[in-house]
Amino acid sequence: MTDATAADARPQSLPSESSPSPVPVHHAVWSRPEEERAGTPLLVLLHGYGANEADLMGLAGYLPDEFAVASLRAPQVLAPGAYQWFPLMAANDFSLGAVEAATDYVLDWLDKVKAQHTSVTLLGFSMGMAMATSLVRRRPGEFAAVVGLSGFAIDPASAGAGSDYGYFRDGELDGSLPMFWGRDQADPIITADKIEYTMGWVRGHVNLTKVTYPGIAHSISGPEIAHVKEFLEMTVLAGRAR
Repeated sequence: MTDATAADARPQSLPSESSPSPVPVHHAVWSRPEEERAGTPLLVLLHGYGANEADLMGLAGYLPDEFAVASLRAPQVLAPGAYQWFPLMAANDFSLGAVEAATDYVLDWLDKVKAQHTSVTLLGFSMGMAMATSLVRRRPGEFAAVVGLSGFAIDPASAGAGSDYGYFRDGELDGSLPMFWGRDQADPIITADKIEYTMGWVRGHVNLTKVTYPGIAHSISGPEIAHVKEFLEMTVLAGRAR
């Protein structure tokens, strides 16, 4: 685990169990046309609460050119152009079932597109980081790296799950998966209990690079994205044939 401090891109979602079934159609935007994706590493962007698949695509130009970047829309509609992966954890309709359904939704899409790529890396902002970490917890060993920005990992116990909760396969994460976690310690959106749980979860489960960015609040900064680029170059692209 490494820690650093540094001193702006704006980012900012499966219905609850009582809502209609998830929209079955996946919506994604890509940085490359389909004929240029084969043989490239895939970087999947997972947006935050109330945003959409276009929200993070502005970051693609600041990330390594070797990647095919895809940004996936979350399936639950909040309002026109606004989506969520699952209900907010403080909402009455939040459930682990909704988190599981959202995770399966993304994995279903990934299973359709990943074969032509050399690896899959995840980058999530805010609730998108909760999704990114849920994906690696569901399918350990499938991802090259994970990037979490101004977000958190889901605590199953906070939703009433017992020690026998089996959807997340945390026991299979051996601490080797490279993970970058960037945040402002004064983030006004992500609550202290979520940060405390995430700090405990990363220990022993991932190979963490943690960097704090004072003054960015709940956003993404230019220096942060520069560090993410370096992280991806060193962890995913190092050793690839040029």
